[in-house]
Amino acid sequence: MRFDERQVEWLADLLRSAAISEIMPRFRRLEEGAVRQKTSPTDLVTEADVNAERVITKALQERYPGALIVGEEACADEPSLLSGLGEAELAFVVDPVDGTFNFASGVPLFGVMLGVVVKGETVAGIIHDPVGDDWLIGVKGAGSHIRSADGTVSAARVAEPVPVSRMTGSISWQFMTEPERFRLARNHAKCLSHIGYRCAAHEYRLIARGHAHFAVYAKLMPWDHLPGTLIHQEAGGHVARFDGSAYRPFHTDGGLLVAPDSESWQRLREELWAA
Repeated sequence: MRFDERQVEWLADLLRSAAISEIMPRFRRLEEGAVRQKTSPTDLVTEADVNAERVITKALQERYPGALIVGEEACADEPSLLSGLGEAELAFVVDPVDGTFNFASGVPLFGVMLGVVVKGETVAGIIHDPVGDDWLIGVKGAGSHIRSADGTVSAARVAEPVPVSRMTGSISWQFMTEPERFRLARNHAKCLSHIGYRCAAHEYRLIARGHAHFAVYAKLMPWDHLPGTLIHQEAGGHVARFDGSAYRPFHTDGGLLVAPDSESWQRLREELWAA
């Protein structure tokens, strides 16, 4: 199944609609009891997450009956949903509010993310920025672009390769175990500078547009990474798990290194993991 421009535009508009109705009215207006912890003080869920996912899921079910819909909050209640991603004829992966910690803290760095998976292959990725009101969109074989609310479209392209000492990037070492955690935190200083947005949506946005070079993610959940990796690859970048193997929709472990190209990937893998 190929997703044409009209289908992608419909999906992009759906994410915006959910942001307008369920997310932005609650930004910096969350009432007591509207935020709760999941696994830790930094792993949160709010009424915006739950309601936005409900709106998106309902619309997808109506337009694509029979499709598998894997939402972050739905998976919290039914983890078995993840097992169908490798075989489903058509699946949608939804992160209703990526960067929930930021959203709940009143920081305007969060996004709505959606990935389209056909027979185990990611074929489209969309990241909507509700604050900036635009989209970062990638379609398999058709490249990646930024679409503004006024309809303006501009191509997305990753940064040109540079030495590691001139690279800027993000490392999620907080999700790693020792000694890897300490090693990557220490070796990050070999780079020019770092980013740490607590939001994969905006980190992928920065990297796919060439404003940063790399990201290292230890925790792999499909709603966090399927849209961004597809967009990044279509913008000319290279993505692989820590062992060099291809990242697939059903992978939830093995880590992820996002880089401008395969040679940069290899240099980062050697320098960041150096003993």
